[in-house]
Amino acid sequence: MPNALSTVPVTVLGAGSWGTALAALASHRASTLIWARNAHSAAAINQQHQLPHYLPGVKLPTTLQATDDFARAIDHVLGDDSQPGLIILGVPLAGLQDICVRLHDYLPTQRRHPLYILRTCKGFDPKTSQLPHQITAQYLPAYSWLKTGTLSGPSFALEVAQGLPVALTVASHAPDLAACTVSILHGQSARIYSSTDLIGVEIGGALKNIIAIACGASDGLALGTNARAALITRGLAEMQRIGTALGGQAATFSGLTGLGDLVLTTTGDLSRNRQVGLAIAQGKTLDAILASGLTAEGVRCAQAALRIAQQHQIEAPITQAVCDVLFHGLSPMEAVQQLLARVARLEHSYDD
Repeated sequence: MPNALSTVPVTVLGAGSWGTALAALASHRASTLIWARNAHSAAAINQQHQLPHYLPGVKLPTTLQATDDFARAIDHVLGDDSQPGLIILGVPLAGLQDICVRLHDYLPTQRRHPLYILRTCKGFDPKTSQLPHQITAQYLPAYSWLKTGTLSGPSFALEVAQGLPVALTVASHAPDLAACTVSILHGQSARIYSSTDLIGVEIGGALKNIIAIACGASDGLALGTNARAALITRGLAEMQRIGTALGGQAATFSGLTGLGDLVLTTTGDLSRNRQVGLAIAQGKTLDAILASGLTAEGVRCAQAALRIAQQHQIEAPITQAVCDVLFHGLSPMEAVQQLLARVARLEHSYDD
């Protein structure tokens, strides 16, 4: 049975592929307004009910409305203080600080009902090594009525927008935020789980992108499915070592936001991180790849992840290899040879 319609209004900030896909999903259950940076995108959603640049071939729900007026988008969730509101930050990590700074100026100092803010980006800040929840905490006020969380899991925006099945996890220390997210997004084509392991969920989302670059390079070198399986398995162990050292729960990395997201990103053809690895294996330089418009979060956060591992004295050989290939001129085949030449160890030793 589908859930009942929600009375909680939803604003999605960011009309890229993922923000629009989530806005389309939310619009089936709640009054949803998406903010686009330019009037052309807003008009395409409102009039043609599509956004071909980001979601080619997808017909968006007629219930989804868009605006390029930031104040109007915020007023959609804050204008009525008789009920909670939900803001989904549909921006990549590179835009998270700016959108939080902008949002800060529109928030009242007092509010009777909660405002829920849901992050959807993945990665570490390349300069500060901060996770998304840390960036949000730095740039948004610590009002008691303002509650935040992260939505993550194995998901390609195009498939979500097409209405294909997906399972995601909302991570937050606020049970009411998780309940609100489930009430709006769960059902139809989406299954939403909840977790209190915010750190583990965000670390899984960051590190899987780096492993996906390695798997893409391996596939590009035609090293076979055995090699890919080894990289996925040992990559998961690497993710878990780093994640638990930073306070994440080990079980999280066997769930949707760990193993699930890792499998999707390392094997799916829609994965931009995998595509970067494939291009590197074909002999293309990182500068040429980025200049072509192919951007991937794993490139932006690989060095930050390696710094974190080194600070905690954790061996992260796959992350090290990816950094050496991307930034220090090591060839993909040389990186593979170095990984194979490492000393044999117990599989489950946490010293490896």
